[in-house]
Amino acid sequence: MESLVYIALFAPFVSSLFAALFGMSPRKTFVGAIASLLLFVSLSASMMLAYHVYQTGESVHITMMDWIHMGDLYIPFGFNVDQVSVTMMNVVTLVSTVVHIYSIGYMDHDKSFNRFFSYLSAFVFSMMVLVMSDNFAGLFIGWEGVGVCSWLLIGFWYHKPDLTREENPSISPSWAANEAFIMNRIADLGMLIGLFIIYWNVGSLQYDAVFAAIPHLTDVILSTAAIALFIGAMGKSAQFPLHTWLTDAMEGPTPVSALIHAATMVTAGVFLVIRVHPLFSVTPEVSYFIAALGTFVAFFAASMALVNRDLKRIIAFSTLSQLGYMFAAAGLGAYWIALFHLAAHAFFKALLFLGAGNVMHAMHDELDIFKMGGLKKSMKATYIYMGLASLALAGIPPLAGFFSKDAIIETAFNEGTLILWVMLVVTAGMTAFYSFRQVFLTFEGDERYKEFGIHPHEMYKFVLVAMSPLAILAVIAGFFRESFNAFVTHLLPGYEMSEHTHHLALILGAIVFAFAVGGILLAYKKYAKGLKRSEKVENSFIYRLLANQYYIPNLYEEFISKPYAMISEMMWKGVDLKIVDTTVDGIAKFLYRSGDGTRKMQTGNLSNYLNWMAIGGVLLLVVAMISAMIG
Repeated sequence: MESLVYIALFAPFVSSLFAALFGMSPRKTFVGAIASLLLFVSLSASMMLAYHVYQTGESVHITMMDWIHMGDLYIPFGFNVDQVSVTMMNVVTLVSTVVHIYSIGYMDHDKSFNRFFSYLSAFVFSMMVLVMSDNFAGLFIGWEGVGVCSWLLIGFWYHKPDLTREENPSISPSWAANEAFIMNRIADLGMLIGLFIIYWNVGSLQYDAVFAAIPHLTDVILSTAAIALFIGAMGKSAQFPLHTWLTDAMEGPTPVSALIHAATMVTAGVFLVIRVHPLFSVTPEVSYFIAALGTFVAFFAASMALVNRDLKRIIAFSTLSQLGYMFAAAGLGAYWIALFHLAAHAFFKALLFLGAGNVMHAMHDELDIFKMGGLKKSMKATYIYMGLASLALAGIPPLAGFFSKDAIIETAFNEGTLILWVMLVVTAGMTAFYSFRQVFLTFEGDERYKEFGIHPHEMYKFVLVAMSPLAILAVIAGFFRESFNAFVTHLLPGYEMSEHTHHLALILGAIVFAFAVGGILLAYKKYAKGLKRSEKVENSFIYRLLANQYYIPNLYEEFISKPYAMISEMMWKGVDLKIVDTTVDGIAKFLYRSGDGTRKMQTGNLSNYLNWMAIGGVLLLVVAMISAMIG
């Protein structure tokens, strides 16, 4: 089993190194093919490990080597494959394999084709380190690794100028990459503080040692550590108020969005809360805050998706909303349900992003759904894929989203948090509406793209075939809910609905289903036959509020970015240039002039040298006499 662990972990690393060898070379298809093959090898090893853990119920633990061993500080490179980590390993490698194959077609004409695969595989390796590590330090290495790779991939098209879009005209790939990187670094400071608190009070960063010490720690220490770790999770999973980077990250290539911003990196925050559930289980106030914030974000993000016109940003807002659902479940103690929704969501959301990539490819990079329509005639396969994914996202039975998302809503009712339950139910209706709003405006109605001289076409057949596993899982994954529950509750605490909730299950499900169907029918009525715009609606306060993301990016710009830039400019001109540079330059000039002046002493004439020696000797005698007198 140890060899399988190493294969699953290091196959993406070898893939990244191999692609990097050709980083400066022209496009070579075999680079993408071999990178994809190595990712499939990692997937195969992960699946075999999952089967082993399922059959035996035992985890596979290896220590590759000691990393830091100094005094009482011991941090190994250790990896643990248990029910939680192996679930994440399979989700990461499955989606990554599909995305790698997809990228061979999508990045076909990109001059940096080889470099893209190196970055993409490096990201997968970092993510595997994150989920497989048996200690917080290893998790943090992977945590920062995915952050760096995300920065590289979001800003992959760094050469592009600022894009001229109606909603965000100032955003460019480089700007978006920096925003994501900086915002996550802010959150990571919180996580580092949490790790310091844990080590200071426990003396170890190994999961087992930390969890064993929890009963001996005070409530203040536990709550502080939990809050600090959750701040880190907020950054990675783009929770309010650190949420704006996620939608702006859509400036990266679409495969990046499908892998990083739908299925893997953005779920790292949820994974952290699930992995450290022994800590959050004993801090109920922090856990309830997580649930409340998650519910708010689910509603908040869905509301902004209602009016957005950018195809990828709509899906990004949807991802943000679904992350809120996952945090709501984890905060309410239903950790296995949060993990199940994480896995199910990864399949249909990655499928949605890849479908959006097909549309973008066909529309010559156009993403405004108001300029589309009628694409199902020329893109039938993509239409079917995105339709299935949207049904799953809306929670329509028997697709995956119905079993995972409805379980979260039922959990909110079971815990007696009726406000959270109502918000999640309403969010389910909004989710169904915006999901099918984009489907109808993209694929149904009149062919508005003809006005812009666009001639759409379907994606390569091998790309469509590669997407099929995600489509299949989006349909059938929900049927494995009970098996998944039995599998992960060997490690995670079980969560069962009360008898009262169990009796009301059909009624609760019917309410959610009614909201979902109502959202789809409303989208059908408004958009199935074409785009019907209303100036009265678009000029209303609520519409403009949602279209401008509640003006939060503007607030950040006015009260954080601009003041920081102004202070930086003042410090640069007032301190750096006038004080630091003046001082350093003054010293340099003095030394230069002194050297230039004393250089004249070097005449090469022996008589001159003897004269200088005599002068020096006299000066030394004078100094000695003065010192003696003072003494």
